[in-house]
Amino acid sequence: QVQLVESGGGLVQAGGSLRLSCAASGRTFGRYTMGWFRQAPGKEREFVAAISRSGYTTSHADSVKGRFTISRDNAKNTVYLQMNSLKPEDTAVYFCAIDVDHWTTSPDEYDYWGQGTQVTVSS
Repeated sequence: QVQLVESGGGLVQAGGSLRLSCAASGRTFGRYTMGWFRQAPGKEREFVAAISRSGYTTSHADSVKGRFTISRDNAKNTVYLQMNSLKPEDTAVYFCAIDVDHWTTSPDEYDYWGQGTQVTVSS
């Protein structure tokens, strides 16, 4: 069983920055694809970014490319999401997740999820 705990959310003005962290339990963190997803009120959960086991391969949604960056530190069992130039439409609950078997951007394929952290961007 793997547990994930997100932190770093909050209220920020448009144009500002936040850095989300997701700490994972377990000794096999480095074997997993990690992803960030978000869900706004009344909307489906959507892909934000993913990073491969080694960290060499990343993928970002078109809506956040050039503004958000996913990274990981396997020694600390932690994945990060640096969010710059935030927009009001980025407001959502942000979740990190683990996929134990695949490289994928589909939330349906991910196996373990954190509880989420709220990000609110004011205009």
